Amino acid sequence: MQIETETDIERLRQMALLLQAENDRLLKRLQQLSAELAVAQGTDAQTLQLEIQLLTEQLDTRTRELFAPSSEKRAGNGTGAARQPRHGHGPTGQPALPIVEVFHRLDEADQSCPQCGGALREWTEQFETAEEIDVVERSFRVVRYKRQKYRCRCGACIETALGPPKLIPGGRYSVDFAVAVAVAKYADHLPLARQARQMARAGLEIGTQALWDQLNALAAHLEPTHEALHAQVLSAAVIAADETRWPLLGQPGASKWHAWAVCSTDAIAYRILPSRSADAARLVLREYAGSVVADGYAAYTTLQERAGPSSFVLAHCWVHCRRKFVNAEPHYPQAAEVLEKIGRLYEIEAEARPTDPAWRPQLAALRRTKSAAIVEEISQWLTSQRVLPKSSLGTAIQYTLGLWPGLKRFLDNPDIPLDTNQVERGMRALALGRKNHYGSRSQRGTRVAALFYSLIESAKLAGVEPAAYLAEATRRAIANPGTITLPTDVLPA
Repeated sequence: MQIETETDIERLRQMALLLQAENDRLLKRLQQLSAELAVAQGTDAQTLQLEIQLLTEQLDTRTRELFAPSSEKRAGNGTGAARQPRHGHGPTGQPALPIVEVFHRLDEADQSCPQCGGALREWTEQFETAEEIDVVERSFRVVRYKRQKYRCRCGACIETALGPPKLIPGGRYSVDFAVAVAVAKYADHLPLARQARQMARAGLEIGTQALWDQLNALAAHLEPTHEALHAQVLSAAVIAADETRWPLLGQPGASKWHAWAVCSTDAIAYRILPSRSADAARLVLREYAGSVVADGYAAYTTLQERAGPSSFVLAHCWVHCRRKFVNAEPHYPQAAEVLEKIGRLYEIEAEARPTDPAWRPQLAALRRTKSAAIVEEISQWLTSQRVLPKSSLGTAIQYTLGLWPGLKRFLDNPDIPLDTNQVERGMRALALGRKNHYGSRSQRGTRVAALFYSLIESAKLAGVEPAAYLAEATRRAIANPGTITLPTDVLPA
């Protein structure tokens, strides 16, 4: 079987090489015929050259799709600064792990000197020390709570000691158990069926429906907190917004469902909705009137136009523009010029450090002077290029110019970032979850997923351990229904 596989791979490689050779031959013939036709028709030679360059680009793009790995990386780190070389690495420190000391002593028969035969004595506090990481397997247990009863001799009064707070009245699973299931699914991306199999290996027999019941009950206690978290994000002066696909399995129009995210510096909130329209964006942004940083998706512009003067300010992401020039650079080397200028914008941002109490006025001054000059250089470069609109460079230029007012917005407000990187990092959790459990099976499932992703990712941003946060917030809500506990209300881990 191995020999057959290697033979098939070699045969495919040879076919691909033959296809490449034929493509090259056709391209040369196309260039020759195009030149002859230009002479006959008197066509502008520069325009003809651009058309030939576009054909070459399309052919090369097709070839790279067949053979090259997908990446937008380029020389350096993509922001104009050289990446620092990596050095060797040693053992990773583990300050969060408990330390268990195990002492090893010589057998009695070896406690004598091989030279003189004298008895060896312990050398006080002298050891050779080595460490290894060990594993303590997860286990489950049945905790039987025995609530003591009390009675009066008169027989008129019977009291019973209080028990622990219950996630579900009369339920069999603890708050910590439900939290572990939630973190495993929405932070570690383990489907419930996979969790059930793992639990069975540890001795606990449980079905996926029982696991879902725990998640649903946990979410019911945390819904007020989720709403408050969304409101907290929308109270920020500047937020970032993004959206990604989130299927509703087995339902009509499943492919149209999308997860929307709004993110501030210390929290992120998700909503999963049945469309990617401006109406869906309105449900996420509500009556927000601050600054929204987004990509070039038209729903945000449409929503802004509908709201009129009272609407939010829309800023656009430089990274999305940069990606298009990275894609064009292999065919149009002049794209390196604008990439270098975008990299200089990021270098200027790095000059003002948020650790400095005066970073905001410092950054504002840098943007008014240095950044503004570079933005003007980029504008002049964009308008001076002569390329075909359908080419990759032409597409990148048109995309950037179409967003130009929003791209310049950061110059007037030091709180507006250059990009949507923070909210895109927040969307990775949903992308990983979608890859592992494919989406949600019900509309209630979409609400539960949005809730847990919001609370878990916000806990991470606040430096709070997600499991500890969910457990604390749930216990407070059980004790006093409706209680709101945001990640910033819990001490960092």
